[in-house]
Amino acid sequence: MDRFARLCHWLADLGIAAEPRPASADASFRRYWRVALPEGGTRIVMDAPPEKEPLAPWLAVQRLLYGAGITVPRLESVDAAEGFVLMEDFGDLPYAGNVSPESAHERYAQALGVLAAMQALPRPDWLPEYDREKLLAELRLFPEWYLRRHLGVTLAPSEEAMLERLFEALVARALAQPRVFVHRDYHGRNLMLLDDGRGPGVLDFQDAVWGPITYDAVSLFKDAYVDLTEEFALDLLVRYWQVARKLGLPIHTEFEAFYTDYEWMGVQRHLKVLGIFARLAHRDGKTRYLEDLPRVRRHLLLTSRRYGELAPLRRLLERLHPEELAVGYTF
Repeated sequence: MDRFARLCHWLADLGIAAEPRPASADASFRRYWRVALPEGGTRIVMDAPPEKEPLAPWLAVQRLLYGAGITVPRLESVDAAEGFVLMEDFGDLPYAGNVSPESAHERYAQALGVLAAMQALPRPDWLPEYDREKLLAELRLFPEWYLRRHLGVTLAPSEEAMLERLFEALVARALAQPRVFVHRDYHGRNLMLLDDGRGPGVLDFQDAVWGPITYDAVSLFKDAYVDLTEEFALDLLVRYWQVARKLGLPIHTEFEAFYTDYEWMGVQRHLKVLGIFARLAHRDGKTRYLEDLPRVRRHLLLTSRRYGELAPLRRLLERLHPEELAVGYTF
C-alpha cells in the first residue's frame, strides 16, 4: 500500500471519507492535503515520511508555541509512527501575495509582535543550537550548488580564499549576537492571514533553533519571496527594537549595532538561500524556486555595497551578474 492509500485509510479510521486534495507545496519531502469533514469545514493533513522528515521536531515546536499562545495549527490527531497529522486549516492566504500596500504596516507590525513573543520564550533543553558547524554548512551550499552546479562557475583560488574568509567573518558575527528562539523561516509564505482576530498564523516551524536575535527579522524583511522597500523595513525594525528593549529581550542597546548585525545576518541567510534554491532546482526538480533568485541577489548586492568588508563579495556578484548592476527599490 503506497503512502497516499495509507493516508486515506488512516483518515477513514477517523471517520473522514472524503478524498484529500493537495493543499500546498513544500521545499521538503512533507506534503499537505486538505480534507472536508462530514459535519462541514476542512482540515489540513500533513504527510511527513518518517525516514525523510521525522515528525518529532515539528511536534515539539508545535507544543512549545501553542502552549505560549502563538497561533500555530491546533492538532486533532497524530500518527507519529506513520508521520500523519490532522490539524487546523489556516486557509489559503499567506502574507506573500495577499498583503496590500494599505494593510502592510499593520500586518507586519503584527508579525513582529508574534516574533517578539517567540523570542521571549525560555530555551527548552531539546532545542538545538544554531552553532558554527550548522552556519558554515549552510554557507557552503553557495559555492557547491549555486556557483558550481547552477552557474557552472569555477572560482579562482583567490576567490575561494576570499569566500572562506567571508564565511568565517559571517559566522563570527552571527555567533556574537544575543541568542533567542529562532523560527528560521519566518517569512511571507509561512505567515497566514486569518479572519478571526488571532493575528498571523505561523507555519513551517520544525527547523527552529536557539540562535542570533536578528535572524527571523531578516527572514521577514529581506524576504526571498516578497518585495518590501528598505524604508518600510527600517521603520518597523526601529519599532521592533524599541519594543524588544521594553520586553527585556537580549538586544543591543544601540539600534545601529542591532541593524549592522541584521545586515550581516542577511548576507549569511541569502548566500545559503541561493545555494538551497539551486539545490532544489537541480537535485529535486523544483525549478520554481529559480524565479526568486534575482530578488535574493538584489538583497546581497544592496548590503554588500554598504560595507567595505563586503566589497570582495560585491565584486564577485557584479562579475557573475553584470546585468544586475543597477539595483533599485521595488515595493
